[in-house]
Amino acid sequence: MTTEKTHRTQLVIFDLDGTLLNTIDDLATATNHTLRLHGYPEHELSEYRYFVGNGVRKLIERALPEESQQAEEITRLLKDFLEYYQLHKTDYSRLYTGIPEVLEQLHDAGIQLAVASNKYHQGTTELIRHYFKEKMFCMVLGQREGIPTKPDPAIVREILAHTSIPANATLFVGDSGVDMQTAANSGLVSIGVTWGFRPREELEANGAVHIIDHPAEIAHIAGLTANL
Repeated sequence: MTTEKTHRTQLVIFDLDGTLLNTIDDLATATNHTLRLHGYPEHELSEYRYFVGNGVRKLIERALPEESQQAEEITRLLKDFLEYYQLHKTDYSRLYTGIPEVLEQLHDAGIQLAVASNKYHQGTTELIRHYFKEKMFCMVLGQREGIPTKPDPAIVREILAHTSIPANATLFVGDSGVDMQTAANSGLVSIGVTWGFRPREELEANGAVHIIDHPAEIAHIAGLTANL
């Protein structure tokens, strides 16, 4: 595990789903509702851990039978998914244990916090407002029209430009291979979390610099605590 830092940590960027919030039940419920509405077979909750992570359009595509994954059909179902999810996105979603405490610790130490998600932008910002204190994050970005999704580094570069913080002073925290690739593509140190939707093996296979089992370890990697 790499512990040397070329620059004091000034910014920590977080993924949302599977990292800050456990949103899988609401995502699965909304998708199954949409599939049922259109006469398609539903899926078990465990399957959705591998359907999510690349945006809601990709979620719908993966949930559809292969023979129905045409762009027009995905668009048709996406409309109904968003209508339902917008009303029910906080029914079952919850903060992961230890997340509020480590965010407070980082924030109180003067480290800026940001969110970079592949969830659609409106849903991302509304979930952050619902579950977190106002002004906890200096920037919150979800997927927006015309901006490539992670692992493309565009979203990270936008945050770095907004904060004027260099890549070598920034950590990226996420639960998936996409997040680890995003960090690598952006020149950031990656922290893979094991409490999210994807297994440790996926984090390892995608080059995670750190892999952690509890949010408190983020503060250690950021240089705020003694060795755990």
